[in-house]
Amino acid sequence: MKKRLLVISGLLLVLIASGLWVVVWAPNLFEGDRFIIVSKGESFASVVDSLDHAGIIWSRTTFQLAGRILDLTTKMQIGKYRFRSGMSNHEILEDLRGGNTIEMISVTIPEGLRATRQAHIFVRQLGIDSTRFMELVYDQSFCHELGIEAPSLEGYLMPNTYKVYWQSDEKDLLKRMVGQFWTVFDSSMQLRSERRGMSISEVLTIASIVEGETHIDSERAVIAGVYYNRIHRRMPLQADPTIQYLLQEGPRPLHRSDLQIPSPYNTYLHYGLPPGPVNNPGRAAIVAALYPVRHKFLYFVANGAGGHTFSRSYDQHLRAIRQYLKRREEQRASREEQ
Repeated sequence: MKKRLLVISGLLLVLIASGLWVVVWAPNLFEGDRFIIVSKGESFASVVDSLDHAGIIWSRTTFQLAGRILDLTTKMQIGKYRFRSGMSNHEILEDLRGGNTIEMISVTIPEGLRATRQAHIFVRQLGIDSTRFMELVYDQSFCHELGIEAPSLEGYLMPNTYKVYWQSDEKDLLKRMVGQFWTVFDSSMQLRSERRGMSISEVLTIASIVEGETHIDSERAVIAGVYYNRIHRRMPLQADPTIQYLLQEGPRPLHRSDLQIPSPYNTYLHYGLPPGPVNNPGRAAIVAALYPVRHKFLYFVANGAGGHTFSRSYDQHLRAIRQYLKRREEQRASREEQ
């Protein structure tokens, strides 16, 4: 009888050990590396859903049981995780607790985007709080903390490719972008700005308009020269990027009615520079604003081939507009024939 009980007990122990191995240490097998994202405030059940949907765990039930056995269902690090095939439930749970395989996310912010557009990119790719991001952009005490004597961070949020963690703190993210700006706008640029008799904000305002007008390297300094010429002649800038800045749904083709929007940023209605930058320019546009080409052009218009035609007089400008409209019509007709 005792021998029989010992055999039964041994079998039970083997079954329990085998079951525990299956629940806790059995490998989860799948092809390639797979990813999930764990966000702030996310529950264990929601994370299990993500793991199951990604095909990382072979059984929801065994994974949840492993979490309860190991008491690893409450503490999880936020981030983007990379899981490799063969990891056990125990390894995955320990990873979630310690954030061992959390990866940085590469986010590219193009030149010429206003802060709200940058926020949209960060929301989509990093899961940040856009409201908090924009509150900080317009927080003047935060601006001063970063060495910026301006009413907002618009213009100072340097375009670049940033490697950051999922749901990074919005303040840390903005500090990094402004830090990148100060790396670009170094002491030599600051000295050049002083010699031109311009504040940094004024330089960035010109640069943002240039950035909004062209992405052609050879044109940037020429366009900057056009706007300086108009300022010196006390002509309104009539810069379309300043109108785009006023459009919530922009950028889009402008209508004549847009030119009548009442705002100090409307350079069709008001002489001189707008109150501040209308987007966040890149280094090339900033250099163009600091080192404009000296010429006598006062006007420019698209040439239909991706660039612009520059004119000294209004009559020349009107001819350039007619040529552009003719070319555009020819291009439209050619597309219809195809």
